[in-house]
Parts: sequence; structure tokens; C-alpha cells
Amino acid sequence: MPTFEIEQYELHTMKYRVQADTEAEAIARLLNGELEPVEGSLEFIEVADTLGLPANHYSNLAVALKKLGISVKHVIPSIRAISKVEG
Repeated sequence: MPTFEIEQYELHTMKYRVQADTEAEAIARLLNGELEPVEGSLEFIEVADTLGLPANHYSNLAVALKKLGISVKHVIPSIRAISKVEG
């Protein structure tokens, strides 16, 4: 039986601490990559099923998933990549 590796989109939160004069400055520093995360603050929220492989580019996979009862509309929900691996 083949083995596959699947990358799934998930939503997580991460806390950062920063000294800044304003909220906007604090956010700008975060978005510019200037901050280090608070250790141990990563928290899973949910699977990001609105993101995924475009169903029109992976039509065979989308059809096979529909036959298995998986709802596929514009994207194959939450899947970033899938590949067969040796081993």
C-alpha cells in the first residue's frame, strides 16, 4: 500500500511582545518581522478549510473525493500539497 505525505492548512495563533509608542507601530514592527514570538504561545485554532488545492487544477482528485463523500467546491479543503513517498 502506498504512503503519502499531506500538508494541511491550519490556523494558529502566536503571541508577540513589543515596546512601541502606538498600537499601529507595534503592528507595523510585527508585520516587518522585527519581533520574536513569546515562547510556548503557539495555539491551534482550527483547520483552514477555505484554503486548499484548486479543484479545477486537480479535477481527478476532486471527483474521487466527491465519490468518497468529501465536499469539494472551488478548492480541495485545507490541503496544501500531497505527494507519494517511498518507504
